[in-house]
Amino acid sequence: MFSTNWQVSQRQHEVLIERDRKIPVEDGIKIDCDIFRPVADGKFPVLLAVHPYDKGWQSASTMPVAFSGQGSSYETGDYNFYVRRGYVLVIANLRGTHASEGFFSHLDPDPRSVRDIYETIEWLADQPWSDGNVGMLGVSYLAVVQKRVAALAPPHLKAIFAPYGWSDGYRDLYYRGGIAAHGFLTHWLNTYCVDYQVKNNLREAWGDEKYDAAIAEARQDPELMAIPAFKKALGAPDEGVNPLFCEILVNHLIGPYFAEREVDFEAASSVPIYAGGDWKGYAFHLAGDIRAFENWSGAKKLTIGPGIYLDRPLYQYAFESLRWFDHWLKGVDTGLMEEAPVQLFIEGTDEWKEADDWPVPGTKWTPFYLHANGLLSEHEHWPNEGFSTYEDSPFSRGGVTFRTPPMVENTEICGPMVLNLYGSTTDTEVLWFVTIWRYDTDDREHLLTRGWLRGSQRKLDEEKSKPWQPVHAHDERQPLTPDEIYEFNIEVRPYGILLKAGERIGIRIRGADDEVPEVFIETIAQGQIARPAASHVSLHHNADHPSHLLLPITRGNRIGTFISGGKLPPLARP
Repeated sequence: MFSTNWQVSQRQHEVLIERDRKIPVEDGIKIDCDIFRPVADGKFPVLLAVHPYDKGWQSASTMPVAFSGQGSSYETGDYNFYVRRGYVLVIANLRGTHASEGFFSHLDPDPRSVRDIYETIEWLADQPWSDGNVGMLGVSYLAVVQKRVAALAPPHLKAIFAPYGWSDGYRDLYYRGGIAAHGFLTHWLNTYCVDYQVKNNLREAWGDEKYDAAIAEARQDPELMAIPAFKKALGAPDEGVNPLFCEILVNHLIGPYFAEREVDFEAASSVPIYAGGDWKGYAFHLAGDIRAFENWSGAKKLTIGPGIYLDRPLYQYAFESLRWFDHWLKGVDTGLMEEAPVQLFIEGTDEWKEADDWPVPGTKWTPFYLHANGLLSEHEHWPNEGFSTYEDSPFSRGGVTFRTPPMVENTEICGPMVLNLYGSTTDTEVLWFVTIWRYDTDDREHLLTRGWLRGSQRKLDEEKSKPWQPVHAHDERQPLTPDEIYEFNIEVRPYGILLKAGERIGIRIRGADDEVPEVFIETIAQGQIARPAASHVSLHHNADHPSHLLLPITRGNRIGTFISGGKLPPLARP
């Protein structure tokens, strides 16, 4: 790849492979890795990928396939591409996984596991074939660990290419909106961790008395006990991978456990970051990377692609990552840093939109009000409009859908959304599951994005919240008084789409997430618990309780939608 005024490293080297090398770290264990380096004299910059998966598969030569359950852990990139262009690529296993010694911590790595990576970086910088410049790469779990080790600021870590990786395990992965997510967690732990070295870290840290009391309390929670995998783990918390389930279940609020696993953005900002994701990664990847970009004060880029994730083994961002590393590790002018820092693929145009910041400057957050008879409109409420009610029970997961009239003009929506909802329930708890839908001109619906909130965890973190981005404290539960009306500010994950004239946008509010997905990637955002008790839930939408959806309009909708439908009636003839 090159242009008239810049280029990237050219393909010129053969590849030398060293399998099963061991890297010592401070507490005496050894990290297992494969090293791929140029067949040439001299010193080269090093790229490090750290993960918990079978490292052999990370370097397998197979034809890429669309993202699905098949090969989903192939997340490093092709070693041939980088090594032939003058880099050493090192693929290493986290402690406690496969041939690396020690014990595995969790999907959110603990501080000791992150420290291993720091020490691995410094070891690599000191090798005879290394020029002392180290970068990190890889997506998903590999991106998660990059953001965390950047906060330790290893002296030789010069840049990270870390898209598709959550930055807050509680909000992004385990408890979206404060609602426990069992689908992905159960799949991941039971698929991968059966081969890991696992111990009950939390029992060791808390002691038997505190740990056993927390397990006993979790067993009294009917929501958790309704999930077979959770019930099994809580029944035998020291067996197999059950300790990994249990340490999440007994930490159902944000406290010391999650605090020590969050990314310290201020400390990490000295390391340049390339962040990003795709619109269908709203479950955890996208939110985590946008949060990282917004809070990273140093050099940064953000790219959000189409909602199809990446092929496995991945390769799509090979040249983009090469431009990034050539700039930061080799000092080559690749032109990348002169381009707009934010690149957004807009569905419906199938084109890219550039921006200088996120959210996109000039965004108009426009309230669309929930009305009677399922209307979603910019028109404010009339007096005495009332409310909508549905039943939420294991036998009837009801809900209410609100839709706009057809768009009069092409209307672009790009950015974070929020549903400011006034609601009540006959229960002491309510679980809000919000989905945003596009309705095409044939009235077929297509799921765009989601939002979640546990009613008892509605309290906001006032310091971090913005009008377009509520941030909940999640540090306590405040039970609801039955039939009392509360305001709930529900974060809806960002999306970027151009709605064509004649299309509609809609919102559905329910107590579960059991809609049938259109594509595989949508399943990752499903699988959260639901209330085992029956209740009637009411959505209040009137002048005193103006429930509304804030949509980020970045183009069009200048005069708004027409409740009449926007079509003139035929002239009556005598």
